[in-house]
Amino acid sequence: MPGTNLTREEAQDRAAKIATTRYAVDLDLTTSAETFRSVTTVRFTCSAPGTDTFIDLIAPSVETITLNGESLDPATHFADSRIVLPGLAADNELVVDATCVYMNTGEGLHRFVDPVDDEVYLYTQFEVPDSRRIMAVFEQPDLKAEFSFTVTAPDHWQVVSNAITPEAEPVREGVARWAFPATGRISSYITALVAGPYAVVRDSVTTRAGEIPLGVFCRTSMLEHLDAQNIIDCTKAGFAFFEEMFDTAYPFTKYDQLFTPEYNMGAMENVGCVTINELYVFRGKVPDAMVERRALTILHELAHMWFGDLVTMKWWNDLWLNESFAEWASTTCQAEATEWVTAWTTFCTHEKAWAYRQDQLSSTHPIVADIGDLHDVETNFDGITYAKGASVLKQLVAYVGREQFVAGLRTYFAKHAWGNTTLDDLLDELEVASGRDLRAWSTKWLETAGVNVLRPVLATDDRGLIGEAAIEQTVASGDDLLRPHKLKVGSFVLEGDSFRRIASYEVDVDGARTEVPGLIGTAAPDVVLVNDEDLAYAKIRLDERSLAAVLAHPRGFTDTLPHSLVIAALWDMTRDAEMRASDYLPFALAAIEGERDSTLLRTLLAQVSTCLTHYLAPEHRPAARAEVVARLRALAEGAPGGSDSQLQLLSGYASLLAPGDDPAYLRGLLDGSTTLDGLAVDTDMRWTLVTALAAIGAEGEGDLIAAELDRDDTSNGRERAARARAARPTAEAKAAAWAEGVENASTPNTVIDALAVGFNKADDPALLLPYIAKFLDGVMDVMATRTFAIAEAINGFYPSGLAGPELLEATNAWLDTHPDAPAPARRTIAENRDGVARAVAAQERDRKEA
Repeated sequence: MPGTNLTREEAQDRAAKIATTRYAVDLDLTTSAETFRSVTTVRFTCSAPGTDTFIDLIAPSVETITLNGESLDPATHFADSRIVLPGLAADNELVVDATCVYMNTGEGLHRFVDPVDDEVYLYTQFEVPDSRRIMAVFEQPDLKAEFSFTVTAPDHWQVVSNAITPEAEPVREGVARWAFPATGRISSYITALVAGPYAVVRDSVTTRAGEIPLGVFCRTSMLEHLDAQNIIDCTKAGFAFFEEMFDTAYPFTKYDQLFTPEYNMGAMENVGCVTINELYVFRGKVPDAMVERRALTILHELAHMWFGDLVTMKWWNDLWLNESFAEWASTTCQAEATEWVTAWTTFCTHEKAWAYRQDQLSSTHPIVADIGDLHDVETNFDGITYAKGASVLKQLVAYVGREQFVAGLRTYFAKHAWGNTTLDDLLDELEVASGRDLRAWSTKWLETAGVNVLRPVLATDDRGLIGEAAIEQTVASGDDLLRPHKLKVGSFVLEGDSFRRIASYEVDVDGARTEVPGLIGTAAPDVVLVNDEDLAYAKIRLDERSLAAVLAHPRGFTDTLPHSLVIAALWDMTRDAEMRASDYLPFALAAIEGERDSTLLRTLLAQVSTCLTHYLAPEHRPAARAEVVARLRALAEGAPGGSDSQLQLLSGYASLLAPGDDPAYLRGLLDGSTTLDGLAVDTDMRWTLVTALAAIGAEGEGDLIAAELDRDDTSNGRERAARARAARPTAEAKAAAWAEGVENASTPNTVIDALAVGFNKADDPALLLPYIAKFLDGVMDVMATRTFAIAEAINGFYPSGLAGPELLEATNAWLDTHPDAPAPARRTIAENRDGVARAVAAQERDRKEA
């Protein structure tokens, strides 16, 4: 039985027979707190009259089905989330009257009750296959249609969809109806509905299409924290940049951005109705990296209005056409049209690191993945589809030239507007614009998996001049393939305490060994940096001389991009067990001191934490942790008052404390008896301090959590309280977190996430040991009975804090004994195993002498 799955072959067969014209969807949101009524009228044609097909719907019941005026019995025609449609005519009208269910998983139509004012907030999340949770729909991206929604809801609500919101018509006391105009031809997964008493800040932007209304929405109880002007300014910059780059007017009628609660991803590119994780409404001071990340998210979703919404992939194997391009375009816009001029450094530090990690897992796959069904695509929203794809596009831009690349994009949009495309459609336009044959490039970069390592090979003579200079390429993961790379090699010399670039050499790397003739005969520099400017997608290494210079001068690079590249290289060596974690830690701590790039600082702090919890040999951890927490506290106390570094350093310090540590400093900051110049002890910082006190088992931690929740009895506060309770170092706390997060089917998705983070905070391995078997024994049931988003959240309860031989052996045993487990379950467990295997190798390396 298909269940809720859909295969590519089924989608192709359906698209060959039918073409959708229009959906009219009538939703009544006043029926109950659990369900709502959905009446869908679909008009479509059939090229082979007399044949059968099916339409998708996930609902507890269907009341009536009417096809071309004939009634179909739901008892015999609705099963397995499908409605069978027999004997089609050339032109068809289908009417389905169904009862649908509100979700608490961040999928379908999510229902949230604000504990502050008991108001109800709704929003939809349809990617990949969840529009069928609110309407009967041919759930595949290439069956585009016009959509018109009619919504009955409380009359004090805001009701927002893809088209401009119409005037509400009274229905009865306290209830109104909104009849939206039809959209253009779009895919079902980018339709949307957001409803509730949302607060809104309105503006408009002048575009090639005229004046476009803008709206920024959030819950009423969050309005005081909404910095709408910053969001609007960023959005306007994006409109101007993308219209000019793509030479295509904004294709829709308005643009709303809605910050929604209990969201299970960063954001979603619904046409003109973008939903964004409410975490981006900042309730207190946050690292600058978070503000930069929000700007990237805003621009990413705006880029999707062209990439993905106006022109959409035909099937999910070309998902990268949406995500990789939006990632590349948004970073380009951020670097060239906003205050975040070092956006490509952030891309190197964050996005590419994510791509390299994903590409070295056993689940690695090509950018253009083989998507056989919906289950495949659900697991492929990952670092390859997003970050590797964007990295490869950046390299492609360098390969064909920016001007030629943009020219190809402009033709692509003009030719395929409102349609569906494949990889070949894009390559056709880029080849014409650039004059290059890109099929071989596509095969090697888009249609194969894995990452290569580029290592400089240098030899000097007795005068200190370079006599041999080459780049050796090897395979790190994936397919056994050496790829072409267009890159730069930088030479740096030490002047005082700083490295200065003295030369840069363009090199086309191909094959196992590529000579770098520009270096021959030159004096050996202090640092040779392969992939200077970060044009290529590859892991890099340093030669011995360069490595020694960098380790001796951790803050030697004044430019952020080479600094980020060197940090990434050393961290990658640590992850690959080529460098001892005990040697990386002092380098990272020295690099942290004085670091002003917010994302780099955040990354370094995360790497230090991973060293302490995963990569150091367990016997080395107590002494190393004591040194690290003392250093971070001293750096926090010495940081400029109110600075980003002060905030991050103090938060990093608090997160690494363990049972037995003195809680006095944290208590003092919390109650105000201890102060740190400029530190804002706001709601978020208070929760950071309370959670740290809970994790170390400070006396009365339960009362502290309860008191803080009383101060902040909001949805965010409840999530933070759940995390703090789960972080307590007791068996009872871990059992309670497991029961609420894994076993309680009513727990919302974001609470599960919070519980999982706290659950894995355990300095004593004995607290998590019982959960190795519990997790592995229960994973099949979770995958079979819960939605994909909830299964993904529950994966956070994998006891990764126990990364070591015992967990590795148990996880391998599960994989060995479950060869026929569903693919999503096997992939989840295999990826967990990969991380533990890497940690075990790093621990073994850490035990060896340097």
